[in-house]
Amino acid sequence: MLARLGGFEIAAMCGVCIEASRQHCAVLVDGFISTAAAGVGVSMNSAIRDYLIAAHRSPEPGHRALLESLELEPLLQLEMRLGEGTGAALAIPLLRAAVEALRSMATFESADVTDSTAKNSA
Repeated sequence: MLARLGGFEIAAMCGVCIEASRQHCAVLVDGFISTAAAGVGVSMNSAIRDYLIAAHRSPEPGHRALLESLELEPLLQLEMRLGEGTGAALAIPLLRAAVEALRSMATFESADVTDSTAKNSA
């Protein structure tokens, strides 16, 4: 399918998605082209879908359809059609903030919160 419908760049991005899933590494997909490459990867191995993060939704109808077929909800919806990975570049600080929150946030156990403490503070 890649040889008939896609170019080298789509094949390379598809390969990135395949290897990233093998390495248990997330892939931030940006616009239509990278989402198409990720879609081809998912058609080859459905487990790849678990490692995909959609940066944004472009106004291109094909992008919307691809995101829906992959069941990906984009982090941003800014109606951008700029290319060059702009949506991914804007999504990276959001992902970094999420990772830092997960790393730094106290758990109920570490903060010594019990059921009675939570009920009394409500």
